[in-house]
Amino acid sequence: MANQQTRVALVIGSGGVKCAAALGLYKALKREGIEIGMMVGAGVGVIYAALLALGLAPEQMADMGAQLWSHALTAKHKRRALWQILLPNVFGFDENFGTVDDTLLWERLRAAYGDAKIENTTIPLYIAATDFHNGEQVVLTQGNIVDAVRASLAIPYIFQAHRVDGRLLVDGSLSDPLPIGVAIKENANVILTLGFESPYQGKINALMRYSFQVSSVMSNNLLKANYAFHALAHHGEILPIRPQFQQHVGLFDTDKIPAIIAAGERAMEEQMPYLNKVLALAQ
Repeated sequence: MANQQTRVALVIGSGGVKCAAALGLYKALKREGIEIGMMVGAGVGVIYAALLALGLAPEQMADMGAQLWSHALTAKHKRRALWQILLPNVFGFDENFGTVDDTLLWERLRAAYGDAKIENTTIPLYIAATDFHNGEQVVLTQGNIVDAVRASLAIPYIFQAHRVDGRLLVDGSLSDPLPIGVAIKENANVILTLGFESPYQGKINALMRYSFQVSSVMSNNLLKANYAFHALAHHGEILPIRPQFQQHVGLFDTDKIPAIIAAGERAMEEQMPYLNKVLALAQ
């Protein structure tokens, strides 16, 4: 795992399909000969953190990313969920609640990651999730990648929580939408961050939209607060990479992944002169 020699960490937070921009960052870094010494992911960011950690080709990762996070994953709803809301005592409302059938999600995760384990990845991998019972951040550093990614993708109200090593885990973004602190604890001294604010709802006309709006308000404020804290407290370098998209990118706009990757590559190239200076000073 990471040690005092780690130079560059890439932290990928929440952001839906926009997280595919991480592949553009990777392409730009590889072209410059800059090695990533650590991958950290939370929320949808874990999909790309895990793919990058396995050392796959960029083209392959783009195709797999489109499969792992698409609108089809949320197309099949659980009929029982509505009755659990309306008649909780009759239909057994509990901590395993979720409105979407996660069968397809499991199938795609297994197809993408197979039996790969976190401790055996090419690049050291850290997957952040959240303990549903006490809200603590849980950093997974060993075990099956499928289980860890599924846990960090357990978006409240959508996918039910997933139990790993006896702990019931949910979306890693709930404890930290951009887990910079994980990279700091693992001795990274140059940290590249890629994270996006959750979109606000244009129209509140359903319970789920209302829930998403509340969630966005809380997660976006947490993102800003945690980033400000780490930027002030950390003695190393934290460099935010902020891709600019030429058109609106929705949560599941997988058809825009090539443009998203290109935006990530441009954003990294703009920061490359400064990053090279930082790395030179860190030698």
